[in-house]
Amino acid sequence: MSPPLEGALAAAPSISAARTALEEHPGSIWIVGGAIRDALLGVEVADADLAVEPGREEGAARAIAKVAGGTAFPLSEEHATWRVVTSTRDWHLDVAPLRAPDIEGDLRDRDFAINAVAVPLAGGEPIDPTGGIADAEARLLRVASESAFLDDPIRLLRAARLSAGLGLAIESGTAKLARTEAGRVADAAGERQFSELRGLVAGPAPLRGIELMEQLGLMPVVLPELEAERGVVQNPNHHLDVLGHTIAVLEEWLGIESDLPGFSDELAAEIEEFLSEPLADDLTRRDALRFGALFHDLGKPATRSEGAGYVTFIGHDEIGAQIIAGICRRLRTSRALSTHLQGLAHHHLRLGFLIHTRPLSRRAVYDYLVATEPVSADVTLLTVADRLAARGEGPLASTEMVEAHLDLAREMLREGLAWHRDGPPRPPVSGDELVDELGIPPGPEIGRVLEELRAEVFTGEISSRSQALERARELR
Repeated sequence: MSPPLEGALAAAPSISAARTALEEHPGSIWIVGGAIRDALLGVEVADADLAVEPGREEGAARAIAKVAGGTAFPLSEEHATWRVVTSTRDWHLDVAPLRAPDIEGDLRDRDFAINAVAVPLAGGEPIDPTGGIADAEARLLRVASESAFLDDPIRLLRAARLSAGLGLAIESGTAKLARTEAGRVADAAGERQFSELRGLVAGPAPLRGIELMEQLGLMPVVLPELEAERGVVQNPNHHLDVLGHTIAVLEEWLGIESDLPGFSDELAAEIEEFLSEPLADDLTRRDALRFGALFHDLGKPATRSEGAGYVTFIGHDEIGAQIIAGICRRLRTSRALSTHLQGLAHHHLRLGFLIHTRPLSRRAVYDYLVATEPVSADVTLLTVADRLAARGEGPLASTEMVEAHLDLAREMLREGLAWHRDGPPRPPVSGDELVDELGIPPGPEIGRVLEELRAEVFTGEISSRSQALERARELR
């Protein structure tokens, strides 16, 4: 084995733990898959996969977990795969039985040649039956066999994810085969499609990933709702069709997330902390905003209308939210992520409607935060990317209007982050107190009065219990 490859593997804590745990175990064990690929490409190795003789996966996983101070559990009963996770979750290691009678057969059945290289855990020369090492040197992604996509159609979407994320060119024959077999990706389970999409959109090069989905013919199959935006002409505020604008919004958002001080230096640290929060389905708020950028205008094709020479999309925010709900059902995402993405689409127009009412009253700020909760800060950031991506010749695309929107977004974002951090205002009296003090019967009336009191606490009109009770008497 070449010194660089061995050095990269030896430095990985997952592999080090496996070697310590299994050095006395008889039988053959191989490091396979992504760890070898990453080492060959010069990427730091963290997680790892081991292939073992059938029946040894549980014992090997438990031995590694004991050494690493972690936990071992079955990951897939269908494929008899076990996972080891450390207590700090710094890395994980999967142990699976050989998929063929020998290691070479196992490797030939894998997806891409660059993923079909094995190294004995104890050390030794790489086993490379499909030429993966040469592909790594050429930074090329090539199927391990002509039946790769037929054997598992999710590999079609994985090709786009790996190519984009690792900066690999897709070999011409593989690209041709992918275009021929593109329709098969719909046969893969929805959650597997989402897993690959998540890696693509939340990965290091989502724009390249989307471009590859288009080039390989995957977009109409995996996200036909996004493909439907192609060629949908917009009004003069936009210089691109709806699909082009959508890609531009994602591009603008990527620019914002990579340079938060450039958008708001004083809020940059707080925005960064906010965006790094875990949201759902192994996505952070930052990642979800990338999906929000891709999905926010999905309702436009169904709502396009042209009258008196001007194009409108009235109601596309609501229709878009409904379409997102359908996509999330198909891809089997969590309800939490579906609701979040629906909220981004449903509310992405609200801030723009407030431009002409500046300076905003405290009540207008409160109404916006209540209406957009719990995505107030998220959707405010999305509107910035949306406005920056509209570079047509219409009045809303003027420099003055864009700057006004950005100023308003900074103002509202400050409020939204505070709301997210501290929670909504609390009136200085409770519902029970209103019942006891004022004789208001329990029910909707209490809710209406409390909501008004909350608003007036936010606006600074009331601050004490006595003021709240007096105001409640007026509101009855």
